[in-house]
Amino acid sequence: MGVMSLSSMIMVVAILLGQGIGKVSSTLYKVGDLDAWGIPVDAKVYSKWPKSHSFKIGDSLLFLYPPSEDSLIQVTSSNFKSCNTKDPILYMNDGNSLFNLTQNGTLYFTSAHPGHCTKYQKLLVSVGTYSAEAEALSPSSSADGPSYENAFGSIPLSQKSSSSSLISAFSIGFASLACAVVGAIM
Repeated sequence: MGVMSLSSMIMVVAILLGQGIGKVSSTLYKVGDLDAWGIPVDAKVYSKWPKSHSFKIGDSLLFLYPPSEDSLIQVTSSNFKSCNTKDPILYMNDGNSLFNLTQNGTLYFTSAHPGHCTKYQKLLVSVGTYSAEAEALSPSSSADGPSYENAFGSIPLSQKSSSSSLISAFSIGFASLACAVVGAIM
């Protein structure tokens, strides 16, 4: 019975790793595909925008706005529907707010500035699945829906998901183990 040489085994592992086994991708979305997070000219801009994207765990949302003129808060479903900006789950006012999506569910955002939410500066994002709630909570309607706690992790250092690094480390560890086993057999 023939046994692969160590160099042959390393070459096979390198080819497999080079073909993208274990790759995980994430996307950075600029909210609304607009120049800035702000009061929309079209009342439905923030209800239409998420319908054209499939958000998944590992993706990030980037809200850009002048910090002296606006802010961003994550709120509960009931506060989203009523435009109640008191007691937000999360408050950001740096003008460059980046959120990592770390769990499936529905997330609710609006501006903390008085009057902005009632002028449709609010966004509902469904992570992992399409939500009929997004349809129901478009500017002309209101429906009950679940609320979720803060679903964000830390700001990423790059657009690459940390899952990719973990999988790559696992793949390299597995390749090393396979080489050691082959070496021990020889």
